[in-house]
Amino acid sequence: MKSNKKIVLAYSGGLDTSIILKWLQENYDAEVIAYTADIGQEINKKKIINNAKRLGVKNIIIKDLKNVFVKDYVFPMIRGHALYEGTYLLGTSIARPLIAKDQIRVAKKFKAFAVSHGSTGKGNDQIRFELGYHYFGPKIKVIAPWRIWKMNSRSDLIKYAKKNKIPIPKDKKGAPPFSVDDNLFHTSTEGKALENPKNFAPEFIFQRTISPEKAPNKPSFVTINFKNGDPYGINGKKVSPAKLLEKLNQLAGKNGIGRVDLVENRFIGIKSRGVYETPGGTLLLHAHRAIESVTLDKETMHKKDEIMPRYAELIYNGYWFSKERFKLQKIIDKKRNNVLGSVRLRLYKGNISIHSRQTKSKAYSMKKVSFEENKTFNKSNVERFINFHKKKLK
Repeated sequence: MKSNKKIVLAYSGGLDTSIILKWLQENYDAEVIAYTADIGQEINKKKIINNAKRLGVKNIIIKDLKNVFVKDYVFPMIRGHALYEGTYLLGTSIARPLIAKDQIRVAKKFKAFAVSHGSTGKGNDQIRFELGYHYFGPKIKVIAPWRIWKMNSRSDLIKYAKKNKIPIPKDKKGAPPFSVDDNLFHTSTEGKALENPKNFAPEFIFQRTISPEKAPNKPSFVTINFKNGDPYGINGKKVSPAKLLEKLNQLAGKNGIGRVDLVENRFIGIKSRGVYETPGGTLLLHAHRAIESVTLDKETMHKKDEIMPRYAELIYNGYWFSKERFKLQKIIDKKRNNVLGSVRLRLYKGNISIHSRQTKSKAYSMKKVSFEENKTFNKSNVERFINFHKKKLK
């Protein structure tokens, strides 16, 4: 009798997840549902469908989540100015919670007893996926093949693929390739020559940014429009969240903006070296800080800066759906309705400078900062202010 058990696998269509798909079929006597979240990564739908069908999969789901990803995940994170260890814009970290949430939605729809992912046993993503799975489907079993199967090397996977007639891409034969993760927000590259921190990152690994040396010799300009704390338009033209980020990626990428070479501390305690490209996100971070500088009060801005390291660490560690992250997000968004206006950026050979800021907010007073004498600022109060703070030195 054919089993009616079902497993929903996060499936990319590539070699690793195709091997996992076959392994699940063999070891769990279950129907595997192939699930792909389209969050702006380089995706070949035809390849995903063909490879899954070749392995006998009947239900192949490819869900377009690009606008949801940018609007409900990237934008809130930008409002928090999140940078892990002061550098990383959290491009992989912010994608996993959304994938996990929708994968559980599919599992519930098909009454699947389990979900599965292709994250390795040394990385952060296994934690991010599984915390998300637990939040939305605590009773659904999680199968993490990399932690339980007996295949321990790339050669083991190649042998398994050959045995089961799973196509092996040419670049996957021999030495392990660079590990690449991409979505609409970023591209990350790890492994091979990058594992040794003394090695310079080769130019050919960069996918969405050109080197600053090869960027145009004339600066580019872009105006980002904000309302209620979020960007909604470029150069005064309203666009969807996904299209906005896509356009900023293109503009920043051709100006050599958004590269980071980072040795980071993984949640599980291992240090790893990665090269990240976040062109549009880098523009958004600079522009958002600039618009807040003329729309928010000092106390609110400094409180956001104070909690940012913890906020970023929660996202990095997979706690997007935690009570603590929700609490910090409320603090971050407390006065977001005051953040409106536009910021014009100047882009030149890997650098960003603020060209201008415009807002209807009254937070910035031209009269108070003017060097011309006026009655809006009482200078006689300054001496009392200084004397008060002198007492705090004791």
